[in-house]
Amino acid sequence: MSSKEYGVFLPIGNGGWLISDTAPHPQATYEENKNIATLAEDCGMDFAMAMAKWRGFGGTTDHWGRTLESITMMAGIAEATSSINIWATVHANLQNPAIAAKMFTTLEHIAPGRVGMNIVSGSYAAEFEQMGMWDAEMTKDERYRMVDEWITAIKLLWADGRVDMDGEFFSLDDCESRPQPTSAPTLISAGRSEPGRAFQAKHCDGAFLSGDTLEDLRDLSRDVHERAAANDRECKTYAMLTVVMDETDAIAEQRAEAYGEGVDREALTNMAMSWGMPRDRALNWTQDAKGQAAFQTPFVAGSRDTVVEKIDALVETAELDGLMLIFPDYERELPIFGAEALPLLKNQDVSA
Repeated sequence: MSSKEYGVFLPIGNGGWLISDTAPHPQATYEENKNIATLAEDCGMDFAMAMAKWRGFGGTTDHWGRTLESITMMAGIAEATSSINIWATVHANLQNPAIAAKMFTTLEHIAPGRVGMNIVSGSYAAEFEQMGMWDAEMTKDERYRMVDEWITAIKLLWADGRVDMDGEFFSLDDCESRPQPTSAPTLISAGRSEPGRAFQAKHCDGAFLSGDTLEDLRDLSRDVHERAAANDRECKTYAMLTVVMDETDAIAEQRAEAYGEGVDREALTNMAMSWGMPRDRALNWTQDAKGQAAFQTPFVAGSRDTVVEKIDALVETAELDGLMLIFPDYERELPIFGAEALPLLKNQDVSA
């Protein structure tokens, strides 16, 4: 069996992962996401993950203006599948640990042994300000202390069914949560900051990382692996990647270039501002942004052999345990990738 894992990032928000009016535009429907997840399962993908998003970025594409809710959508997809791992996202700053523990227990009873919890501390202020749920005074270190306390309470509820906690952020008084999961859900978290990597190494089974260069990504992956080993545990590392695959390199590259020509600069500006970038700086950045900015992740474009070569080099150079893949047109491209490229990646990994 291959030791590398390949999954799919579901387009739970309209527009998927390309901010462009010349790219395919998923509509964020349940039927579409369910079909993509079953296609991923049929072609041998290891997991399907859905983000949680509460506010879009506008622009000519209304990027992510329409989104489904992650946990309830994945409950339906859990019923529609039988083997692929189902990873749903939860914002720790929105859900009391007792509520989140019960929700993921229920999801795990629907899909025993296949459930993952992607933990987010809450990083895009506008999503939560609209709900009155954003504490602007809380530092990044404080947010990770909050999430540490939050997941500690959940683990205790999953293990014992009862917890008392008088913490810095949560107070649980003889709090019950029964039944327990049949097996503890996989815990995943994205982040590259020092407190983020410390949290991943302490609590998580998987870490999503990004780097400005392959060397940066490799160093972060090594760091998480080493920190987890120091805690006598394992945390796998993953990155995100968009795949544009076609019959030839030239055709694939032309498609990627065409997607970039339609970059939605207004949506891109709003996204940059959601990261905390001042408006003037965001406008300057998006005005000068190249077409590649339409892609929210690194991407590879080429024929089957080129894509396989580039993916294999990325995983090996950055010392990753796997990738979460994005496709411009999931329902057309995923079956082709699954039939032609994925077996080669899995076989290369086994032979290595």
